[in-house]
Order: sequence, then C-alpha cells, then structure tokens
Amino acid sequence: MAEFRIAKVEKGQTKIRNVPIAVTPEGFWCCPAPVMFQKTHKTPNPLNKPKSSPPTPKNPVQKLEAAEAEKKPSLTPSRSQRGPDDQRKLGSETPVGSASLISVSTPRPKIEMPRKVTIEFGEPGSSDLKVVLHGKQGFTVKLSVHKSVLVEHSSFFGDKFPEHQPDLRCLELDDCDDVEIYVETVGLMYCKDIKQRLIKQSVARVLRILKVAEQLRFNLCMQSCLEYLEAVPWVGEEEEEKVVSSVSRLHGEGIGITPVLKRVSSVISNPPKDTISHVLELVLKSNEEKGRREMKNIVLKLLRENNNLSSSSSSTDICNESIYSSCRSCLDSLLFHFRNAAEPEFSGQPINVKEPVVKQLALEADNLTWLLDILADRQAADEFAIMWANQQELASLHTRLPIVSRHHVSCISARMFVGIGRGELLPSKDTRHMLLQTWLQPLIDDYSWLQHGCRSFDRKAVEEGIGRTILTLPLEDQQSILLTWLGCFLKTGDSCPNLQRAFEVWWRRSFIRPHMEQSNVDQPDNSAT
Repeated sequence: MAEFRIAKVEKGQTKIRNVPIAVTPEGFWCCPAPVMFQKTHKTPNPLNKPKSSPPTPKNPVQKLEAAEAEKKPSLTPSRSQRGPDDQRKLGSETPVGSASLISVSTPRPKIEMPRKVTIEFGEPGSSDLKVVLHGKQGFTVKLSVHKSVLVEHSSFFGDKFPEHQPDLRCLELDDCDDVEIYVETVGLMYCKDIKQRLIKQSVARVLRILKVAEQLRFNLCMQSCLEYLEAVPWVGEEEEEKVVSSVSRLHGEGIGITPVLKRVSSVISNPPKDTISHVLELVLKSNEEKGRREMKNIVLKLLRENNNLSSSSSSTDICNESIYSSCRSCLDSLLFHFRNAAEPEFSGQPINVKEPVVKQLALEADNLTWLLDILADRQAADEFAIMWANQQELASLHTRLPIVSRHHVSCISARMFVGIGRGELLPSKDTRHMLLQTWLQPLIDDYSWLQHGCRSFDRKAVEEGIGRTILTLPLEDQQSILLTWLGCFLKTGDSCPNLQRAFEVWWRRSFIRPHMEQSNVDQPDNSAT
C-alpha cells in the first residue's frame, strides 16, 4: 500500500491547481480517460506550457502572472520544505474551481524537481476532505471528497480517520502505483451500481481496479469486480492466466472468489474416467466425416498436451485404461462385422444391406488406427500390439472379403509396423514375430490397393517400418520371413513392399559378417606362425 501523510488544511487553501471536471449524477467526477493521463504525462515541461483550460475572463493580474512564469521559470520546493506561510500564499493565488494558474514560489538553496502533472478533481466547495495522490510516474492528483463516503466504503480510510481526530482535513498518499485507477476507484464509492459502471470496461482495466480496491479494502467494489470477471468472456490464455492469478491472491471476509475460479478448476482434482470414456465414445461413434476428422485431431492434440504436462501416474493410468476400453470395444465390433461380411450369402444381399456393414468396417478400422496413434504418442501401445498380434481369426477372414472392404484393416497393420520401426512401440520378440506371421501376408495382398486407393498411405515409411521390424528378430526368423517375401516380390514387383534394404542387411549378417569375424580370429594365428 502507498505511504500516507495526514495534514491539516484550512478551508479555501490548496496546494495544486484546478482542472475543469465533469460531475456525475451521483455528485462526483467523471473519471479521466487514460488518453488524458498519457498526454499530460508526456508534457516535457508543464511549468512553461500549461494545459489549456475553458475560456474564462482574463484579468491583468492573471496575464502578468503568466508572463512572469514564462520569463522566469522557477522550481517548486518539496512539500516537506513548505511552511504554513507558503501554503497560505499558494492558497491566496490559486482560486478554487477557476481556470488553471501557475504558482511561482521563491527559489530555495535546496530545491527538488517539480512533479510533471498536477490535477484536481471534485468539488472543493462542498467537500470536507482532501486526498492527494502522488504517483510514481510523476502525477499529483488532488481529490476533493467527503470523509463520510470514504469511511463508509473503505476500511482503509476508516482506520486513517479515528473518531477522536475529527479535524483531520487532508490525507496524502505517496508512491501510488496506479494514480489513474486510484481516482476511478475512489469515484466508484459514489456510485449506486458499481457493476453497471464496469460493464463497458476491459478485463485488464477491471483487474487494475480490483487491485486498488483490495488495497483500499473497498469490499463492495471488489465483489462487483469479481461478479464482472465471473460473467465476462476471457480472451486468450494470457488473459485467463492474469485473471486467475489476480483473483487467487485475494484475501478478505465475504469476498467470493470461488465462482470465478470454478471456470478453470473443478472440485475433482483428476478428470474422471467416465468423462474421458464419454468423449472418446462420442468421437468414435460419429458418422459425420468432417466433424469426426476435426475432433479426432483436436482430441489427439489435447491428449498429447495432457501427457506432456501430467505428473501424476494415476491420471495417466486412468486415461490409458479408458483408451484401451475403447480399443476392445472397436475390435469386437470390427470382428463382428467381418464375420457377417464373410458369410457366403452376404455377397448376394442387396446394396442397402451390404453398404451399412462395409461402412461400419471402415469406421471401426479407422477408429483403431486413431486409438493406436494416441497410444503411440503416450508410449503405451505395447498392449495394443499384443491384442493385434492375437487376431488370428480376423486375419483368416481377411481373404474372404473384397479388397475394397478389407484394406482398412491393413492400414492398422501398416501403422503398427511403422511404430515399431520408429521405436514408438517396444513389444517383445514373440509379439513382433507373431505380428509378422499374422499380418504381413494380408498387408502384402492389399499393398497395391493401399498405394493407389489411400491418400494418407506413406509407402516409404511403411516399407522402412516392416524392414526394421523384421531385422529386430533372430537371424533364423529374418531368413524365413525375407525368403517368403522374396518369392512374392519376384512375382508381383511394385504390388509388393520393397524390402531390399532389409534383405541386404540380412545378407551381410548371414554371409559377409561371419566370414569377416572368422578372418579376424584366424589372422593372429597366421602372424604367430
């Protein structure tokens, strides 16, 4: 809180010049606009260039004083150096409620630089208290106010004017951080409906008012600011952080900060499992392509951010559990529709019967690919690899469906191999071997369609992922899988994944590396001989 000084001022005296004001219907001033403070603050030398005032009759005395001020500018001594005589002299030369006048004082041996701006607000004739604000920016503002109003609304002012000192007429506050908002906050003590006055204000300005109201212990204003902040939209994360930090530090009885903070916090510390499951279910069950695609990207991004910021293993486990629950549900649905589509009589069904089944197959396969992306980002996809490797029934039904219906399932296998090749998944050796045995051949069968019928298919990434997955197995398993691939590649060419790089690595491991190792072992023996 700013420092304060209490001084006695006789009626009619003033230490600073008057500025024209506009009085509100409540009987107080209209708070100055920020532009006014900025313009006056930028004035290089207010002693030589006083601000214009409303036209008033100019008498010879006023003209003479202005001429003397221009010819002989002098520096005003500090308030601590002024005596009662100086104050009376200034009071006699500066009429209250008239146009601005420049007061010239006699230079002293020890002088201080004058304040940049001196402004007065209020009605000195009807007031019984002077509040002088000295701002850090160089402002000096004098408020002619009513002690009863300030004491009624502010316990800060109530503590400064005890009942046994009723003759105190002046209060000076030094080093005010925000003079402009001090003036406005004191003015709000005269308003019947403070919240109504705040409606057209910005969030940033209301936060400034809230800060000063807290310093003055103006509880009614604080509550009105909180009601405003609870109702108004916050634009952007930066403004939200400012509101939350400002409101969180408030203290005082009867100050309701909870309604404001409820916007960003919940009584439950961790998101409940049911809520995450519900969000996933809404996205997974959507049939509207555009909305579904956009929400999949948004949820994936938000879950990724949550994973980066989350420090609680329990919240991570809850989220992963919800995702795997959705995976099992989608996998069961996919297998169910595969069984229906694999029935011999299904091909003879009318188009209105087959089309919903085919769409549902594509939908569930796309859902599983999206869930795999989420789990891979969260480094929790190893269990998914086990689930997918054990789908022998689904793989056996794969060849019984037309390629146009089944190729979506091969996209899941391709994504799995890409994840293993990039190190996003670290399944066990047995799981990797089972994945290749179960799903490599169905992927090869659909490879030509994937290249030409799927815009999102990345042939280079898929071939690199398959090759790296094969090379993680023991050498004997590498040989078995790559020789099988070689037979397919020599028959179909570009319709088969190009695993030549993996084949070359296997060849060197099998034939060149053993020969080099044997040469390194035999070389010391030959040299010794």
